[in-house]
Amino acid sequence: MSAESRDNARGSGSPDGALRPEPRTISVDYLARVEGEGSLTLVIEDGRAKEARLSIFEPPRFFEAFLRGRGFAEAPDITSRICGICPVAYITSACRAMEDALGIELGPELRALRRLLYCGEWIESHALHVFLLHAPDFLGYPDAVAMARDHRDWVAKGLAIKKAGNAVVALLGGREIHPVNTRVGGFYSAPSRAELARLLPELRAGRERTRACLSWMATLPCPELERPYEFVALRSDDVYAITEGRLVSSGGLDIEVRSYDAHFIEEHVSWSTALRSRIRGSGSYLCGPLARFNLSFDRLLPEVQDAARAAGLAVPCRNPFRSLLVRLVEILQAFEESIRIIEAYAPPPAPFVAPPSVRAGTGYGGSEAPRGFLYHRYTLDAEGTILDAKIVPPTSQNQLSIEEDLCALSPSLASLPLREATARAEQAVRNHDPCISCATHFLTLRVEEAPR
Repeated sequence: MSAESRDNARGSGSPDGALRPEPRTISVDYLARVEGEGSLTLVIEDGRAKEARLSIFEPPRFFEAFLRGRGFAEAPDITSRICGICPVAYITSACRAMEDALGIELGPELRALRRLLYCGEWIESHALHVFLLHAPDFLGYPDAVAMARDHRDWVAKGLAIKKAGNAVVALLGGREIHPVNTRVGGFYSAPSRAELARLLPELRAGRERTRACLSWMATLPCPELERPYEFVALRSDDVYAITEGRLVSSGGLDIEVRSYDAHFIEEHVSWSTALRSRIRGSGSYLCGPLARFNLSFDRLLPEVQDAARAAGLAVPCRNPFRSLLVRLVEILQAFEESIRIIEAYAPPPAPFVAPPSVRAGTGYGGSEAPRGFLYHRYTLDAEGTILDAKIVPPTSQNQLSIEEDLCALSPSLASLPLREATARAEQAVRNHDPCISCATHFLTLRVEEAPR
């Protein structure tokens, strides 16, 4: 991390003779402990934010363009390469969009396996963020290595939790990073009951470690900040939404995923190589763990709800710094669900469902990546070739809310010592675990032909 901050906090005379703080600029040239390349700039005048920018300067990666001209079956494997931390999310949203376009319906056994695979990713991704990237902020350490010197047992617990999630992804996906056993319609091969049962001891141990870590982290000092977010997330009728559901918001939105484009708009700003999102006719919104927790707390398993309450969490929870605990709650939910799915597992009649026919059309898919709602849309021709693709990652959707968090935090930052204010501003960005590489893959192409 390279951090440069300019501070003139001694004050100057105002017309009435009172002292007032001069402008303060908090600037972090390279954000630490986030995935990808970004910076932040916060300009504070008279104790309030004049300007807040989450600058994303990682080069665009053009995945939508790569997909054009490829076969529908290639989309899950190609899009999984967008992110090495949450490839299952990209695979799932791509598969659901293609299944929507081709009229494929999965049976309950395949849907359970897909959910189990996703639980594995939630466990390993959330654990990476909680223990290695975010917890050091709450304890005053520059990184997890320094934190481990004084809190070795807790870091070891976090690594063991992550390892359990990796084991689930490796078994179902064929390998831990960029799984290769998944496909449109299901899986290339399905595990046996005995193979899945071998995961149970590690999953049960991970569940108990997570309970202990949640109790411990609930005692850590947490900055105060309440934000009037409009939360957006999938919601299901009977389960905590992960792989499917209707898209709802705390502002009253309740739509099918296929209606996403009618209600959300993307825009470009000069300081970001990623598009960012707004609700049409409204403004910013937040997706991710805090949104899911607030919109679907009643869908958490009863024992997970009890653990959340014991940690001091209740709905509504509008403090983004509390997302550290909410992620632990979701890890606990994922462990509980993984154990239940495996204990009740019956192998599917076949590892995948083939499309009734290949046809032209447009398919829409969405799922809840660890960082929030992930939207995919594909248009196919009659041979199943991709003509157009649109992918909206959660980090690009959360960019505007992150900047607004910094604005809301600015009055407290204006009075903190400069080094502490800079660290707190960076911590506020890490609240949302931004995956910057996920966000930078748009392509806008304009062709101008000279008159003949």
